[in-house]
Amino acid sequence: MQAPTIIECPDELRSLLASLQISPDTIAARSLVLHPEATTLVIAETDERGTEHFLAPLAANAWGAMKAAAATDGVAIRIASAFRTIDRQAEIVRAKLLHGLPLESILCVSAPPGYSEHHSGFAVDVTTDGAPALEQEFELTAAFTWLSSNARRFGYFLSFPANNRFGYAYEPWHWCCRQTEETRPCS
Repeated sequence: MQAPTIIECPDELRSLLASLQISPDTIAARSLVLHPEATTLVIAETDERGTEHFLAPLAANAWGAMKAAAATDGVAIRIASAFRTIDRQAEIVRAKLLHGLPLESILCVSAPPGYSEHHSGFAVDVTTDGAPALEQEFELTAAFTWLSSNARRFGYFLSFPANNRFGYAYEPWHWCCRQTEETRPCS
């Protein structure tokens, strides 16, 4: 597989990061990868509330095949979150700052705007029946066990295992599609 292409951080994103007091040194120290927003998205899934979850076409196709295979094996997987804009990521970080959380703590659970795999359209946060969404308890579900054994066949990988090199908290629910050399690496 080819090395990831280094993408220069646009001035507009630099300004946004500065407004959140996220320094270039913080980004560099954690070796975070810039993920520009996807330009082509399709609906990968619509949840029971009617929320449409968007992914890049390649990731959406792989998600659909993986979800069907899991269902065949009696395992329910659903999208809790998929594509997210840079502006939405900034809102998430800003809200946590307004609640008084220290930036260092926030950046252990939320990527800086521009550096979230969700921007790429290739990442999903997965949920299942009987488990709280976006909680480490997901690791104890049949869905996590199934994904751990089967997701790779569909090009999906667990992005943030325990003690990952990016300094993020363990996220057993967060999976990213990396199917071809043309697919932007996610970690």
